[in-house]
This record gives sequence, C-alpha cells and structure tokens, in this order.
Amino acid sequence: MKIAAFNCRKDELEFFESFGKKYGVEIITCPYSPSGRNLEFAKGCQAVSTITTPIDGATVETFHELGVKVISTRTVGFEHIDCKRASELGIVVSNVGYSAHTVAEYAVMSILMAIRKMKAIMTRYIGQDYGLEEIRGRELCSMTVGVIGTGRIGETVIRNLSGFGCRILAYDLYQKDSVKQYAEYVSLEELWKQCDVLTLHTPATEETYHLIRKETISQMKDKVVIVNTARGVLIHTKDLIEALESGKVGAAALDVIENEGKIYYKDFKYKPVGHHEMAVLNAMPNVLMTPHTAFFTDKAVGDMVELSIKSCVDTINGGENPWRVN
Repeated sequence: MKIAAFNCRKDELEFFESFGKKYGVEIITCPYSPSGRNLEFAKGCQAVSTITTPIDGATVETFHELGVKVISTRTVGFEHIDCKRASELGIVVSNVGYSAHTVAEYAVMSILMAIRKMKAIMTRYIGQDYGLEEIRGRELCSMTVGVIGTGRIGETVIRNLSGFGCRILAYDLYQKDSVKQYAEYVSLEELWKQCDVLTLHTPATEETYHLIRKETISQMKDKVVIVNTARGVLIHTKDLIEALESGKVGAAALDVIENEGKIYYKDFKYKPVGHHEMAVLNAMPNVLMTPHTAFFTDKAVGDMVELSIKSCVDTINGGENPWRVN
C-alpha cells in the first residue's frame, strides 16, 4: 500500500518513516500542497494525507482519477475538504485526533499570560524598560473562567484550571458528569454575564460561526479576557477589534484568526502579510497572537501522523475507521 503525504514538514519526516514501517506502508512525501502538477505525487497511491490546504471538488476529482480511495487530513478540522464531492465519488475522508493536553496546556498558558500582561512586560523588557507602569496583573484564583465547549480539550482545560482555585463555568450542548466535578454548566447568556475570562474550545459550525460578535460582547463583563485556541471563525474579528479599542474587552490571546489559511506556517519576513486586521491586533499591547501553534508538540505531531496513516490502512483493508467524517 502507498500513501502520498502532501504538505509534509521536516519535523514530520521521522514520524512518517517510523509509522510507515510500523504499518507496512510505503510513504511518498511531498513538501508541497496538493494542487496543479503536484497532484501527480499521488499516482499509484491508494490514499493521500494532507493538512489544512483547501482540497476543492476539482482536486478530489483528480485524486479519484488517480485511484485514490482515502483522503486523510492530519488535523481535527476537515472543513477545507469538499467532503460532498468525495462522497459522490466514493472517496472516504477522515480526520485525526491528538493528545488533548497539548492545546489544553497552551490555553491555560495563554490565559495566564493575558491576565498578567505578559506581552507588554516582555516587549518593554527587550527595550530595557523595567518600570512597573501599566503592567499590574490579576490573579486567576480570584476570577471566574468560562469554558465554551467541553469535549476532550475543553474538559482537560477545566481539570487544569481547577488547580488554580478559580470559579469555572462551562457551556456545551451535551453536558458531561465528569465535568460537573469541577465546573458548573450554565447558559451562554449567564456565561457572558459572569465570566472574567472566556476560553473557546468548540468546533467551527454554522451555529458557532461568529459566536463572539458585537451582540454577545455587549453582554459580557467590562474588561473581559478572551482566549481562542480553537477556530478563527468563532470570533468576528472586526467586532473584537472595536471592543478592544473601546476597552470593553480588556485583553485577548489568539492562536487562531479568521482568514489565516494563506498566512500561517509561511515566512513573511520580507513581504507584506496582507491581513489588515491581524496587523491591527498584533500592534495592540494587550493582544497576544501566535500562529496556530497550540497543537504543536512532539506527542501531538506523532499522534496526527500515526492516526492519519492508520485511518488510511484501516479503510483500504476494510477495517473500522473511527476517524471517518463522510
């Protein structure tokens, strides 16, 4: 069996080599996105593994012509793939999971950095300004934190936060008894009203699109801190900027942002990024931005590569594929 691994980063090579041997699969690695002539890398392969590059209907059709039976994305999100066209052509689409701790720990770190004004402190330190003006922070133990989404990652965030002594509120369509040991489930309206910090851990769906927007921000506490390590489209970026400029939102920590797809994981040192809202946010001393790296640990990368390979192998061999999404 052969798998074409597109968008293969240097840090993934060792995992593709080791897990390819483990599952008896020949891996054809390609550092480029699956588009144009690069699609020929999939010739003779029964499956392809990719990441967040858009795979439209035309690309799916080309894969079908090349004999591809499975498209596996090495990500949790799969909205970048035309799953409908894949289903019509009989191609299985699958995603992966990874250790919940990687994003959960990053989210807690982001909360702490935001409430302790760490961006301003570090920026001033680099400039040899060692004064205390405008950098007094707050203690997490005296705050109320709202966790939106209590899946594997959200629940792990809640467990981690429980050690800080803060009050924890949670919202999810499906409540879990294991979460109720540490947090109180409330409505979104109550979450907006009561929380000093909001951290997002819900998938991108029609219902969650622009969950954070002018209307909902107006219901929040003054100086609320917003943390997003989930999906950029959960927040209406323009509305967030206005709320930060007015002081309604006190700080934000954003590992994701709308329209990041053509920017993150690329080097823009010597050219304009072309994302005005990102530039505005990045210039704010109370906004911490990172390039969608909350997932990026050795354990998580290994998990994503292995599960991508395994889902392809299981599907081709007629086994159960728990990561199938179409």
